[in-house]
Amino acid sequence: MVLLTRKVEFSAAHSYEVAAWDKEKNREVFGLCSNPNGHGHDYILEVTVKGNLNPKSGIVVNITDVDKAVKDVVLKELDGKFLNREHSFFKEHIPTTENIVAYLWNALKDKFDDCELHKIILHENPFLLSQKGERSMIQLTRKYHFSAAHRLHSDQLSDEENIKIFGKCNNPNGHGHNYVLEVTVEGEIDPVTGMVINLAELDRIVDEVIIEKFDHKHLNLDTEEFNGLNPTAEVMTIVFWKLLQSSLPNLYKVGLWETAKNYFEYCGPIKE
Repeated sequence: MVLLTRKVEFSAAHSYEVAAWDKEKNREVFGLCSNPNGHGHDYILEVTVKGNLNPKSGIVVNITDVDKAVKDVVLKELDGKFLNREHSFFKEHIPTTENIVAYLWNALKDKFDDCELHKIILHENPFLLSQKGERSMIQLTRKYHFSAAHRLHSDQLSDEENIKIFGKCNNPNGHGHNYVLEVTVEGEIDPVTGMVINLAELDRIVDEVIIEKFDHKHLNLDTEEFNGLNPTAEVMTIVFWKLLQSSLPNLYKVGLWETAKNYFEYCGPIKE
């Protein structure tokens, strides 16, 4: 089984509003997205299909066939449109990132002859994306930035072993990074709000539990959460997971970009 991913870009406008709510309630829940005149995004959609390799052609499916199927839905129906006003589905369903992903999955899943739809990811902006695969649940990922210093040093290793393993990262005074934290939640879409989780609430939780504690801090010296721990990126993802899980029962994954080249993630302990 081979996976193939194709990207397509489109631009659209939308607004978030529950007709039964007054202006104040909509503003409370949806924030700036409740502007009735709308706002817009340059979306990036990733469509991943899977299939068996054709031994004669050496391909799974002709990429032009994938392009046509995707563009027939995305570009004809969504590109350049005000979704709430011009698309029948989104006149009845708030065009949140989650609802758009759910709609596109259902619109595309039977469009391919020589392969199957495996996963779609919709990037609303560089800091927010939603994903759907073959499972029923929708995933929503929010990205956050913080800066911190650390020293990679294990008390269970000798000084020589620490230097050998961690090199310049074992500098006694520490070093630092601009971290990008990805928090992914998973769940069913709320039929009223169109969301898996209220973004304002997610932002508040991550800000209080993670950002305020660790931004512009030296992890070894300024934070009790890393007492006795070697604050590698791997350890950081586990610590962040443990801190977030009580406030985010639908937490699916914590991802951490330490640099543009180094990415780590943790999905919690293995469930038996």
